[in-house]
Amino acid sequence: AAMFFPDFEEWDRELIPGIRLHGRSGGVGPAVVLLHGHPRAHTTWYRVAPLLAAQGFTVVCPDLRGYGRSSKPVPDSTHSTYSDRSMASDVVALMGQLGHDEFAVVGHDRGQGVAYRCALDHPEVVRALGVLDGVPMAEAVERADARFATAWWHWFFFAGSPHAQRVITADPVAWYGLNDDKRAAMGEENFAYVAGALTEPDTVRAMLEDYRAGLSVDCAHDHADRERGRKITCPTLIAWSIHDDMEQLYGDPAAIWRGWIDAPIHTARIDSGHHMAEDNPEQLATVLAAFLRQPSDRP
Repeated sequence: AAMFFPDFEEWDRELIPGIRLHGRSGGVGPAVVLLHGHPRAHTTWYRVAPLLAAQGFTVVCPDLRGYGRSSKPVPDSTHSTYSDRSMASDVVALMGQLGHDEFAVVGHDRGQGVAYRCALDHPEVVRALGVLDGVPMAEAVERADARFATAWWHWFFFAGSPHAQRVITADPVAWYGLNDDKRAAMGEENFAYVAGALTEPDTVRAMLEDYRAGLSVDCAHDHADRERGRKITCPTLIAWSIHDDMEQLYGDPAAIWRGWIDAPIHTARIDSGHHMAEDNPEQLATVLAAFLRQPSDRP
């Protein structure tokens, strides 16, 4: 079994009053921050992060706002508290505190929404972007037909049902399938960390707010950027799991991204299920390292 974040420092960082991020960092070299998806936490990267550190990168893995052991503020009526824009501001503030005035950002699943929002809102500090298993929120919503709504029903249950939090917190072990098979697939330490967070009602509330923000304020931010012609201006890697349903839903996901990016685009197909950092960390780390070594084309 892989060691759990060997030689990484574990920390808590207060960014602004009431917002504290928990996570780990390690390695020496150009900085890259790895952002997890739902319902995971920073520990999902426990095999990828050391591989990247060994390749000569400083690797930062935080729990996003609301997830893991990071702060879980009370939601607001506009859902802005858990918007990708708010979480992206967290990431930029965290990296500044850790001494990185320029960095690459890679996000998976919900984390990829935060990652591309970092690149759109903070182009002065983001030197490269990786989006894993996702497309821009506005693009996903515009393609949300009956097939999508049936396969990805949880988006709409989380975002729209007044009963979601009560149903999930009634039996989170059953809801998230926290069984021995999942424990074996995730690894003991990763499983224990994630499961511990998922059994806290405030975590569930925060994750539901993440989805509510996605279908409201996040989508509005995307529409506003597209109308203004704002684009991602750093080299971008678009990668997806071939045993998930990205290709069935979108064909070539990179084709959707091309309208959002005014910079070199790289693509990769990862031989894994949805949780690629756990299913195939070796290929993912190899792909990320090769991409991150590319010249940034920045002045």
